[in-house]
Amino acid sequence: MNAPAPPSRSVGDLRNLTPARVGLGRAGASMPTRALLEFTLDHARARDAVHSAFDVSAIIAGLENLGLTTSDVGSRAGNREDYLQRPDLGRALDQASHDRLASRHRSPCRLAVVVADGLSPAAVNAHAVPLVRNLMPRLALERIEIGHAVVASRARVALGDEIGAVLGVGMVLVLIGERPGLSAPDSLGAYLTFAPRPGRTDAERNCVSNIRGGGLGYEAAAFRIAWLIREGLARQITGVALKDKSGGEHPIRSRQIQSRRDKPGT
Repeated sequence: MNAPAPPSRSVGDLRNLTPARVGLGRAGASMPTRALLEFTLDHARARDAVHSAFDVSAIIAGLENLGLTTSDVGSRAGNREDYLQRPDLGRALDQASHDRLASRHRSPCRLAVVVADGLSPAAVNAHAVPLVRNLMPRLALERIEIGHAVVASRARVALGDEIGAVLGVGMVLVLIGERPGLSAPDSLGAYLTFAPRPGRTDAERNCVSNIRGGGLGYEAAAFRIAWLIREGLARQITGVALKDKSGGEHPIRSRQIQSRRDKPGT
């Protein structure tokens, strides 16, 4: 007996499953006007995200409202144009920032969080503080405290390596605006590096990406990040040697976290 034929699928079905540009149609030798206008709008949004202002004061206020003492630093890129044209300058602290962090280093801690503008300050402005708010109770369950919080301007991911080394932390979590795409101009990335120091490679980091309204939500992202932090500190590794086996949300932990939030004064 022959198996029943699978149901036929249309291009419209595919378009419902992805924000990618598929099945746009055509008008003569060109794309339809509507598709062209949508492309132009998304391209403009991506460009605006790259050049948007980084709201350092609002992020510092948001982190301090969560009980985190926060420092602000800058990279060696003197302005946004230098930052975009010279990625290497965004990977090193300027001297004043280095000295300021060194003066605040009192004792080693297990974890530091760096909130950096990256290639989409708009994403960081929107998502960084809410993500940290969701992450902190999960870390508290594991008895892991955020020892330092740093807001970094004109920063690349690797700037966290120098920040972590200066502060003497066991692990650094860098929350940074990802390169805008035509369907996602506001995507936040989270990069974890154990024993940070200048010269670390991307193979020595773990990444949780696409954190945004239309992508990975705050709760799911916080769960994965907390799992990676816990396992990375316990095993003293990050990167290709540490595979994400968190397996998604855990209902018991979710109930524990919610009960903590419901208690007065928490």
